[in-house]
Amino acid sequence: MFNSISAQASKLVNLTNKSTGINHQSKTKLLTITSGKGGVGKSTFTANIAYLLSLRGYKVAVIDADIGLANMQVLLNVRPHYTIFDYIDAKASLEEIILETPYRNIFLLAGKSGYKYSNHSNSFVLSRIVEDTINLDVFDFVLVDTGAGLNDYVKEFLKISDNILALTTTDPSALTDVYALMKMLSKDKNSLMLCFNHTKTYKIGDTISKSLENLARKNRLNSNFMLKYIGNVSTSDTISTTSRLRKLFACEFLDETVTQELHQVIDALLKNIKQGQNERSFN
Repeated sequence: MFNSISAQASKLVNLTNKSTGINHQSKTKLLTITSGKGGVGKSTFTANIAYLLSLRGYKVAVIDADIGLANMQVLLNVRPHYTIFDYIDAKASLEEIILETPYRNIFLLAGKSGYKYSNHSNSFVLSRIVEDTINLDVFDFVLVDTGAGLNDYVKEFLKISDNILALTTTDPSALTDVYALMKMLSKDKNSLMLCFNHTKTYKIGDTISKSLENLARKNRLNSNFMLKYIGNVSTSDTISTTSRLRKLFACEFLDETVTQELHQVIDALLKNIKQGQNERSFN
């Protein structure tokens, strides 16, 4: 894997601080996974989605962009020597920070807990790591696991992504944050995909999604903006147990209801990404 990208990676190491932008000819699709509210299970969701995508033959890079609480290396059972911030600070090459995981076709660009993002405020260095990874053109998907909230660094990732998935729960405060995300994105994005975690049935999420759409119309958000509900994931007591053991639930329990729900979410996700690509090509 790394021999094949070495030549390309070495060219990218010496990029200036100015972002080069995403090469739209790249086969790599970018998916930014966000939440608004913390504690909804976003990182666990992202890691298991990556695994199920890899089972379908996709090569996946996961970027842990949860500044201050990076834990993707625990979920994917990797002990990184370098992180994305070593690349940003010119202490490591792109090749060195793309880490193999125990799972075939899954690679991790690890984050770092407690990193001082303010050191690089307003310089768009975080979005550059995404752009550089996409421009390697060796992955099918780059999944960006953002932190909670709508602070500057989260907005940086949202700005460059055409495919944004919000994970939420039925908790009122979580839904308030989702609506705030909708208001922000509706200014310059066409859509937001929405998935409900810890939610018993598909219908519950569908009903709440329609309520959010009605609220958006009532408050006259951009009429062209679409909220796309892509499914629910119910609660399982074994998910937290497997995470503590540095294992992925979807790998250990392939036939469980939650894993099947995740497969259905991926079916809808891939359909929406393809549809979005077709619409952008047409326009």
